[in-house]
Order: sequence, then structure tokens, then C-alpha cells
Amino acid sequence: MTKRQGCQEPLEQRVLQFIQEHHLVPSQSRLLVAVSGGPDSVCLLHILVKLKKELGIRLHIAHLNHQLRGAESEADAQYVSNLARRLGIPFTIEQRDVKGYQKHKRISLEEAAREVRYTFLAQVAKAIGASQVAVGHTMDDHIETILMHLVRGTGTRGLRGLQPCTEWQFSGNNLTIIRPLLQVSREETANYCHEHELKPRIDASNLSLSPLRNRIRHQLLPLLKSYNPQVTEALLRSASIASEDLAFIDKEGIQLWDEIAQQQENTIILDKKRLLELPSALKRHLLRMSIEKLLGNVKDIEMRHIEEIMSALTKPAGKRLSLPEGLTFSVEYDRYLIGKDPAALSPFPTLEGEFPLKLPGKTTLAGWNIEATIIDPSVLKGIGLTDNDFTAYFDLDKTGNKLVVRSRKSGDRFQPLGMGQPKKLNEFMIDAKIPQAWRRRIPLVCPPQRIIWVVGWRIDDRVKVTEDTKQILCLKFERG
Repeated sequence: MTKRQGCQEPLEQRVLQFIQEHHLVPSQSRLLVAVSGGPDSVCLLHILVKLKKELGIRLHIAHLNHQLRGAESEADAQYVSNLARRLGIPFTIEQRDVKGYQKHKRISLEEAAREVRYTFLAQVAKAIGASQVAVGHTMDDHIETILMHLVRGTGTRGLRGLQPCTEWQFSGNNLTIIRPLLQVSREETANYCHEHELKPRIDASNLSLSPLRNRIRHQLLPLLKSYNPQVTEALLRSASIASEDLAFIDKEGIQLWDEIAQQQENTIILDKKRLLELPSALKRHLLRMSIEKLLGNVKDIEMRHIEEIMSALTKPAGKRLSLPEGLTFSVEYDRYLIGKDPAALSPFPTLEGEFPLKLPGKTTLAGWNIEATIIDPSVLKGIGLTDNDFTAYFDLDKTGNKLVVRSRKSGDRFQPLGMGQPKKLNEFMIDAKIPQAWRRRIPLVCPPQRIIWVVGWRIDDRVKVTEDTKQILCLKFERG
């Protein structure tokens, strides 16, 4: 990267080689070019115009007025419009209320501008049939991004900085972003614009020290260079090494994914035993892969979130962590769940309230069909000694004929079949390794003041069928 920067090879040729080396632009395709009007994007556009025949591409310009700088924003849009007409390139120019979006989403202005801008670009790309959008990020942006990730706290992925090609997904919008100028400095783009008399727009807000990126650009980088004049080269080497290391981990993670993870609904299920056997680097990687599959990106997931999950991996079942974007990490007995509603994976529907059972008869409630029959003991001699999943047998004289179905309550107790003493229902559920997310959904069959059946697990020992039973009550639960 440094060697190329110092050579006298024309900038257009260097960009062409970079595009070809990283296979950024398919031949015979339409390419959307994001043009703000600043030196970087104007330089990119001008170079792509020169290369379009050799690359075999058709160009379309997109410019978004963020409505943040008043007349200056209007002037930027007019400049891009004039430039597009002069170059003979079709264009789309729109404006969006970024501040209104920021207020609605309650996020930073930088983040709001990025989300609005990329959503706009994704919509334009879809409308014109473009598979990619080219943006004017330079080597300087790459270095600033690495430092910004380090300041905020990053792992190997953040240390890579910007990539030649990335996928962006947000609110149903998908976009492939390419960065042809990633080996070109900001100084070079400014010089290129000057040499070609392009007279790009200068955004005065880039001088503000309010955004973190600008403070890194104007304060931190100059300070680091006072310690090490070659700090940018050192950062670029570190990013290159991180990219190579991550490429290896990516390959390993993809090979392991089907063995350890599966997706149901909006939840990722990870095999607890298999995950715990892996090296920490692969654990972290698979956790990030899980979140990325659910959210489309990991922009709000910081290293501290991954480390919190790592710390929770060995916690007892029932441990839960709240993550950004409404995600939850849950520890179960033999698996981990990451999703917005892990309880949705429960085989039991939501159960609220109390529902009387018809004895005998059929009762329909909250996703269940329940059939109650009364049987003579001579027909099913000894069958009540065990219960069987969602069918169970009881001594009717001991249960009574006023039964309800409800979910658990605080302080519930019952005496599981085979035990001589009652125990707390919560303790039974823990011992039975019933996932915490399921527990409030499990139907309980109850006469007044007690529980006779934790449906799907165990009946109460005191209502079992014995040799003295005169009438057997059979209850059968089926999903409705």
C-alpha cells in the first residue's frame, strides 16, 4: 500500500488495478456512485467516468441533501446536478429530514445521517437495477475508522477498518458497498480535483470537533504522529494482519456453523456442549455470526457485549442478558438462545388466566384441545402408575370433578409422582431442566388449592391410580 502510494503511476490506473484485484465491479453492470460534492466522491466519479469503457459499466449518480447546512446543502446538490449534466451521467438527487429521523430514533446525528443516506442509496440502487454503490472512502477514512474502533473498544473485526467491499442491511434494505479509493489518500483526491479543475465543494462541518471522527482526524492522529511519524503505516499493517487472521477464523466459523447452530423463527440456537469446547476466538466469532444473521449487521454490538456473553456462557441455566436492538441472550440446560423472543421457541402456547375443564368432555383453550374421559379401572388395569407425556391417568375420587388449567403462580407446590413429600414447583422445574422461557407457559391441571399435573412432565403422587381406584380420569392434551 505504501509502495504504491509513493510511485508515479497515474491515479486512474491504480484505481483500476484495485478494482480488478478485489473484483469489485462485475462487467456489463450498472454502478451507482454516491457523490456528496466533496473532493473524494468527485474524484471517484471522474475516475470511474474515464474507466467505464474498460470496466464495461454504466454509471448513475446519487446525491442526498441531508438538510443539515441550509443554503450550503442546497448548493452541494446544485453542484452535483451541474457536474452530472456536464459529464452526461444520469442522476438522482433527493432530500431527507435527517434531524427528524434522529429525533424519532433517538440516536446520534452521525448515525442518523448514515442510516438515512444508506437507505436512500439502497432504494435508488434497487430502482435503477444496480447491484452495487461506489463510495469515496479513502485511505485516511480507513485509518480513522481503525482508530475510532480502538477508542470505542474493538476486537479483531474492528481492527480491520474499512473493507473494499461490504454488505449493508437495515430495515429490509440491502446494499453492496464498494470502496475503489481505499488505497488513495485524501491529499491525492484533492490534488486530482485541482489538476482537473473540478472545483469540489468543501464541507465546513468537517472542521467541527463535535463528531468523534473529526476529533480523531484533527487531534488524535496529529498527536500520534508526534510520537511515531510512521503511525499510519503501522496501523495499516495491523489492519492487514487482522484481515488475514479474520479470514481464517471466518472460514473455520462457516465450517462449524451447521454443527453448532441452527435458526428457528427469529432465534439462533447454539449447542452448549459443542460451543464450550471451542477456543475463545471461535466462540466470539460464532456469537457475532449469530447476531449478524439476526440483525443483518453488528453496528450496535460492541466488544463489551460479546465479552458479557462470553462471561455468561458458564452461568447456570436461566441466566439472561439484554443486548442492543431488543435481542436477548439466554442460557438453557443444553443450549444457548439469541433472539428477540426466545420464549417463542417453547412448544407451549402462551397461557393466561384459569380455564375450567369439562369432566367428561372436550375443552378448547389457548392453543390446546383437552379431552377428559372417565374409565372403569377394569379396562386399564394399572395404567395410572405412570404418566405419559401429554396423556395422564388419575384417581377421580382424589382429584374431584372441579378442575382448572392455569399457568404457575408464586409459591406453587406439588408432590411429584414417586416422591413422599411435596416440593416447590420452581425447584421441580429446575430439577427437570425445563427451560426458564417455557415455565410460565406450561399448563398445570389443578383442583382448588393444589396441582395434580405439570402437563408434559409429572402427575402428583397423591392422585395416582391404585388398586383401590374406583374411577379413572384420563386427560389428554393436544395442540390446537
